[in-house]
Amino acid sequence: MNVISSTELSLKDRLQANTGRFTDKTFDWNAFPSNVGFDELARAQMRYIGAGGSPKVGDPSTLKADNFTVSLIYKEPGRYAACHSHEIEESFLIISGALIVGWEKDGEVVEVNLGPNDMILNAREIGHGFRVDGVEPVVMSISVDVGKPLPPVYHYHPKEHPSELARTFGAEPGNTMAFDKRGDHPIQKLMAEYVVRHSELPTIWEDAGFTRKVYVGDAKGAITHDSCRKEKWGLPVGLKLAPFTRSVEDAYLCLEGSVEIVWVDDQGNESSVELGPRDLVKTPAGQLHYLRNPGAGAASVWTVIGTSGDDGAIYGKG
Repeated sequence: MNVISSTELSLKDRLQANTGRFTDKTFDWNAFPSNVGFDELARAQMRYIGAGGSPKVGDPSTLKADNFTVSLIYKEPGRYAACHSHEIEESFLIISGALIVGWEKDGEVVEVNLGPNDMILNAREIGHGFRVDGVEPVVMSISVDVGKPLPPVYHYHPKEHPSELARTFGAEPGNTMAFDKRGDHPIQKLMAEYVVRHSELPTIWEDAGFTRKVYVGDAKGAITHDSCRKEKWGLPVGLKLAPFTRSVEDAYLCLEGSVEIVWVDDQGNESSVELGPRDLVKTPAGQLHYLRNPGAGAASVWTVIGTSGDDGAIYGKG
């Protein structure tokens, strides 16, 4: 059997191989073995880059993870995720619906309600869970800031604890606090460093003609951390950026409108793919590329970058 290396593929083939189409994928209701037998824990995962918190690392439809994973999670009203922790940070970006996220420490819990375009970066080794108390399902993008995360450690699971204790993430009655970013309780203070409200984030207008809201990175209002950078880009009609490269991989998940991701080879040849909502392209480190908006309306893109530091990218007008 002849094996074709990635360097032997055409630019078009390589770009296609790094594209994840929402319509080509399916939500996996059996992604998390710890949920089996507990209908109240049911949730579905759609994997784009890596397996995230699922053990299904061999999914051939999923792109290989380097410094981060990207997946979508679908959760229906009345269901929750039991309190657990990770050895690394993971972010929840709410795409639709409202999600309650609880953090637990020493039997006390603080809960925050997140709406569309809000994000929380769950701190490493801190017990956290989430539930949907609203009337509509939640769709969110989860990104874990390592290529192959360890299995989660469960703190309160209905298998070992009463359902209500598990549903409230380990809080006994009277020990749940509402999130207050100016609160004095230690766990409130900690969570305040990791919650980002879309409406409170400054909009950065780049000279290249697009906007950025920085969720994790070096910017006012952002979470300052040594994990991967996370930003929401706004691309007006007709925008075209100049080609740029990064020293690490990046991923673009289209949230609204349409956006073209264009790759450029050493001879100046181009290949492009147009993304609609919930389509994604992962661009490897060192690949020259740029974005443009070919649509009739503005586009927004969730951008994940595989470092918290300088990646060498310079944004200019195309």
